[in-house]
Amino acid sequence: MQLSMTKKMILSAFFLALGIVLPFLTGQIPTLGAMLLPMHIPVLLCGLLCGPRWGAVVGAVTPLLRSLLFFMPPLYPAAVAMAFELLTYGAVIGVLFLRVRRRGVASLLGCLLAAMVAGRLAWGGAQMVLLGVGADGFTAAAFLTGAVTGAIPGIVLQLVLIPTVMVALERMHMVSLHSN
Repeated sequence: MQLSMTKKMILSAFFLALGIVLPFLTGQIPTLGAMLLPMHIPVLLCGLLCGPRWGAVVGAVTPLLRSLLFFMPPLYPAAVAMAFELLTYGAVIGVLFLRVRRRGVASLLGCLLAAMVAGRLAWGGAQMVLLGVGADGFTAAAFLTGAVTGAIPGIVLQLVLIPTVMVALERMHMVSLHSN
């Protein structure tokens, strides 16, 4: 199902708003938010439904706007690094899902995993630039903790929730998951 530019803009605004509001569900417990990654879900869905451009824009804007409005996450370096990470999520999942030949849940999961890896690498690269490398800056241990170990609950949540939402949207005839 091809969406018009107006529908993509409206959906993108919805996903931006969702990305700003969803972190409130984790309460104001930063550790829980860092584990469940609530801003990531709307960005990934935006990339899937609206395409890579809109996914990238929503990904870049969401953490920065949330930081400016609510001071969470802190603007520097967290929100800036997250902007690069989420921009990458939205762009990569959008590009891959547009180009996949055989669509289905398995290809969706493949696109999702590739976007998650690319986004985490973008986050690590941004952290290295923002904080420097070494004992006083961004270390490999900090990368593994932030990108992998501490994010496992959020990764599992994304791998379950995003395909579930896409299948539900297909059953409501809002998207076509199994065609190109």
